[in-house]
Amino acid sequence: MGKKQSVEPKTGMNAASLASDIKDHLTYTLATNSRSSSTWDYYRAVVLAVMDRLHHYGLNTQDSYHDNDAKRIYYISMEFLIGRLLDNEVINLGIQDELKKACESLDLDYEDIRDMETDAALGNGGLGRLAACFLDSMATLGLPGYGYGIRYDFGIFQQSLVNGYQVERADDWLRFGSPWTVERPNILYPVHFYGRSVPYTDEKGALRFRWENTQHVLAMANDIPMPGYKNSVVNKLRLWKSTSPKSLDLSSFNQGEYINAVRDIELHENISRILYPNDKVFVGQELRLKQEYFLVASTLQDIIRRFREKHNDWRKFPEKVAIQCNDTHPNLAIPELMRILIDIEGLDWDTSWDITRKTMAYTNHTVLPEALEKWPVSLMRNLLPRHLQIIYEINKRFIDKIHDHFGDDVNRVRRMSIISEGEQPSVQMANLGIVGTHKVNGVAALHSQLIKKTIFKDFYELWPERFTNKTNGITPRRWLKQCNPGLSDLITEKIGDDWPTNLHELKKLDKFADDKKFRKRYADIKLENKKILAEHVKKHYDIDLNVNHMFDIQIKRIHEYKRQLMAALHTAALYNKLKANPKMDFVPRTVIFAGKAAPGYAMAKMHIKLITSIADKINNDKEVNQKLQCHFLDNYSVTLAERLIPAADLSEQISTAGMEASGTGNMKFALNGALTIGTLDGANVEILEEVGEENIVIFGLKVEDVENLRREGYSSWDHYNADESLKEVIDQIRDGFYSPEDPGLFHQITNALLDGNDYFLVMADYPEYAKAQQKVDELYRQPDVWFKKAIHNTTRVGKFSSDRTIYEYAREIWTAEDSLKRNKLHDRFKKISDVK
Repeated sequence: MGKKQSVEPKTGMNAASLASDIKDHLTYTLATNSRSSSTWDYYRAVVLAVMDRLHHYGLNTQDSYHDNDAKRIYYISMEFLIGRLLDNEVINLGIQDELKKACESLDLDYEDIRDMETDAALGNGGLGRLAACFLDSMATLGLPGYGYGIRYDFGIFQQSLVNGYQVERADDWLRFGSPWTVERPNILYPVHFYGRSVPYTDEKGALRFRWENTQHVLAMANDIPMPGYKNSVVNKLRLWKSTSPKSLDLSSFNQGEYINAVRDIELHENISRILYPNDKVFVGQELRLKQEYFLVASTLQDIIRRFREKHNDWRKFPEKVAIQCNDTHPNLAIPELMRILIDIEGLDWDTSWDITRKTMAYTNHTVLPEALEKWPVSLMRNLLPRHLQIIYEINKRFIDKIHDHFGDDVNRVRRMSIISEGEQPSVQMANLGIVGTHKVNGVAALHSQLIKKTIFKDFYELWPERFTNKTNGITPRRWLKQCNPGLSDLITEKIGDDWPTNLHELKKLDKFADDKKFRKRYADIKLENKKILAEHVKKHYDIDLNVNHMFDIQIKRIHEYKRQLMAALHTAALYNKLKANPKMDFVPRTVIFAGKAAPGYAMAKMHIKLITSIADKINNDKEVNQKLQCHFLDNYSVTLAERLIPAADLSEQISTAGMEASGTGNMKFALNGALTIGTLDGANVEILEEVGEENIVIFGLKVEDVENLRREGYSSWDHYNADESLKEVIDQIRDGFYSPEDPGLFHQITNALLDGNDYFLVMADYPEYAKAQQKVDELYRQPDVWFKKAIHNTTRVGKFSSDRTIYEYAREIWTAEDSLKRNKLHDRFKKISDVK
């Protein structure tokens, strides 16, 4: 018998201590016992036991930051796509194995407990997932980092398919509460709206302004712990919930006016009700702007409270505070900080502007001009009158600077102005972000070059030193150690357990690509991951996957530039080929799509319908469905991604060159041993550089080719007429082969490809894409060759750890070198960064 473990309540990291605390929470916190409790009760008890440890380390962490007067990093984002937390928290605490033993001792199945958790609906796509990876890395690097977001009652939506169409329903992720969240009803800040800006003269004779006659709501803090990897550091994600300063209108209630009695409360709480309300209508647009200001106003009050615990000298603010705006949504923090410094603290404009600009930094996530956020001046004048006044003053001074630097270049002034011209002027939030910060970064090398050449060219010519690149990354704790335990264990067996915090260590595995036994074990792990996915898909979708097929996977937000349509056309072409000769030598393939289309994006939703119609035709055809299948898995989430990515053989990264800022799915797939088929877009360029051109399948137009083609003139009809296979597929879609009950159903798609001249160049890239897929087939026929390339993908993508990305932010944007030096990982990353 093994030695009996000692029990240390609340802090012990062994199985005995954890089991004891689970039982205690079940009885004394949840008021139930083994006879009457459900699996949900046990899940909550397990989480509460883990939270005890997180609170212990979290309080110590905050005390350390306070005692060391550390510079704090504040990452503000409208989205934090954190997924499910149990695995992530216990892996980072280093207690997953002990927790499994504790559950076993209580006759609990850890997998059943884990599956009780739902994904936190706090984000939608890559923006939110990146933010979640960054919080993990900040804690792992020991940086005093805080995430700030909104605690949405409902996520963007839950997606289901009805007759192949996307149907949205409310994502009520908080129906049973969230045991990972600590509500802080004592941390409340007022957030004001509407009113008017009133001028007055202060005692020194200076012109000042008051924001008067406002309406306000209260922002209440909710904290989720964010532990680093085995380093006793626990940071926090603070989410703001909107509450009403008013209580029930008892007079109205007693008169039977029940709706009026709670009307104000409901209106105030709507601010944090749902992620991304529909802004196609005015009330939705106003609510979205309210959300953005609500986030930055409450966050800045919290930041200033923390700063004032140690300091009264505002000149030290940039030395002790760094604020990173994740995309344009938080850029209202610029005029809000100016308002606080000038109107409340009484500082002059120049001093306030210097403090603000040195404190703020802005991350851009798009190269598409139409995707840059704009707010109507009329809306902002009504909702945030003082802020609009400040923005106009910022813009006036900025235009003076443009004239000083470039002379009377009217067109340049028009392009660079924060306020657009026209009958309905708007506030250009990206321009505000560039003018009001000290650093602007892109998220991949290509993206950062493109923004300097295109959308921000004028600004780059004025301030070249302000622009920098920070290629995105992913946390290896979740995206390898957690989601792919089989491969994780093999890696640790071969090179030790240092790699989760030093992903460059994987390069030591490179030599094993030539080892036949290693390749066999690697291939067996891939097959086991495919079986795990097949079991999940059978359970949740009632679909039978053939694990002996190549798994060809494209999972991302549904958008025309991401070109799920091109993959769908190729799948239909494969069907035609196989249907014409069912006995042909064919590499068996299952094509899997997943992703959500924005509710108002009609074309993207029609793409989903086309994919599901193609899938129905293929999957119900007994002549071909043993060799080819196609599936669209609804309600894509972080949890589903954790199943799909380790099982993938082929990763589809096929966006139109120059349109994808970075992508992080491409990194996750490569790390888990999927070969990429992709264009030279976003981070694909850097993945190619890292893994080698022989280990990735690149095709299609480059950025400069796209520009030349559009400039010289492009006819999609030429490609239609030149490619018989493509022509057949387009004709079938147009003529109702996939929609016999409504032959014209997909004319919107075929018209865009042909008569609309194919803006996203699907037809132009399709022939090369089809050839690239033939190359994929040839490689897949040779398992030794395939898995050698797959291993090189895993071993050579160490650059794409979010730890590296955050280290570069900390060193080059946030000037947080002192905090980095207190972490044992500092020397390692400094060496890598210096070499770069």
